[in-house]
Amino acid sequence: MEKIVEQALLYDFYGELLTEHQRQVYEDVVMNDYSISEVAQERGISRQGVHDMIKRCGKILDDYEQKLHLVEKFVSIREKVHEIHRLTKEDASGVRSEQLVRIEKISEEILEEL
Repeated sequence: MEKIVEQALLYDFYGELLTEHQRQVYEDVVMNDYSISEVAQERGISRQGVHDMIKRCGKILDDYEQKLHLVEKFVSIREKVHEIHRLTKEDASGVRSEQLVRIEKISEEILEEL
């Protein structure tokens, strides 16, 4: 998985478990793409402090994922639903039963919720 997408998913799932200060710094650097220098100056902390906090937050988020596997499960479910959706559109006979139409609709609903 691309590193930026992975960081965003980890933050989406576990970000609320960080302190408010950690969340603000992590969001500024990782999600909003501010430089470490900008964040350090704005927050009144050293560049090294910002750098260390980003690394610490990344490790915290990774540790939660290692224990809970929520991102892994989310990605797996999303892939399976995409596959179901694709298969319902590939009906070789050209005739789509009511069940296939219903399955397609359910898979679309699940994808929207994810």
